[in-house]
Amino acid sequence: MGLTRVLVKDGGFGTQMTVHVGNSVDGDPLWSARFNATNPAAIISTHLDFLQNGADIILTNTYQSSVEGYMEYMELDEEQSIELIRNTVRLAHIAKERYLTECYQAQLSVPEGYPLIIASIGPYGAHLHDGSEYTGSYADYVPAKEITDWHRVRIEACLEAGVDALAIETIPCLMEAEALVEMLCDDYPDVKFWVAFQCKDENTLAHGETFADAANAIWDLLAERNAQDKCLAIGVNCVHPKFVTPLFKSLNGDRDADDMIPLVVYPNSGEVYDVVNGWQGREHCVPLANYVPEWAQLGAKVIGGCCRTYARDIRHIGEAIRSWNKLKKLS
Repeated sequence: MGLTRVLVKDGGFGTQMTVHVGNSVDGDPLWSARFNATNPAAIISTHLDFLQNGADIILTNTYQSSVEGYMEYMELDEEQSIELIRNTVRLAHIAKERYLTECYQAQLSVPEGYPLIIASIGPYGAHLHDGSEYTGSYADYVPAKEITDWHRVRIEACLEAGVDALAIETIPCLMEAEALVEMLCDDYPDVKFWVAFQCKDENTLAHGETFADAANAIWDLLAERNAQDKCLAIGVNCVHPKFVTPLFKSLNGDRDADDMIPLVVYPNSGEVYDVVNGWQGREHCVPLANYVPEWAQLGAKVIGGCCRTYARDIRHIGEAIRSWNKLKKLS
């Protein structure tokens, strides 16, 4: 599954889901993960929205899923929690089957093997519900083994239910990324994945490491393990879109096209979250689709959206990506 063309990833799952469930997502300690149990039809519909608007890749709604979270906030036991994670992956499969049936009936062709279902593997900090996925502070006191043991349960549940790859995403610190990549190389040698960091500005991860250093460290680690072909891409997500080009230039700006590290990017809309007033500034946002050519030029192989991006935003990104892919073919 080496990525030859640029692929369209879905958008903000919790954002688009509000179309189906209203604004009852933000502020819940389980965030959109509660609806995996309480409203599976809304999960399927949300996946379908993205597929019908041109997504090549959908992420499972497992970012905030954890055994601890489900036991604490939904009073499930461990086995029920794991089964709910597996079932969440199955909801993505149901959406994919429905979409493929729609395409078949409409006589629309879909590339072989697509759409891809990729498991969302959010950071250790997400289940702490204290904002630490945006600081990475836990890297300073939680041992790597504790972090990988915590991740392993959800990763295995997702793999058992069947996914094409893992999205190791919103990772705020190099330590967690390295620990996960080492675990995947050691224990899951056949599993493909990408690693997307959380960055606080145009240069640094949330925890303070330089993005280019962190991405190079992961790429070098994969080279040592002879495993670069397992990694679909390295990149960023849940960041302000204006940070992306400088971040990518810092990593790939001086490399020849053949030598670039493959990149993944799915930023927020550009709105800023205010604790009192919620999301602010949509009217000033540059459409994400406008950035597609510059990001693809710098090596982006997967482009989508994160918080505050809807299915319509993905449709526009998809149109820009298809134009780019056509141009590349012609050249």
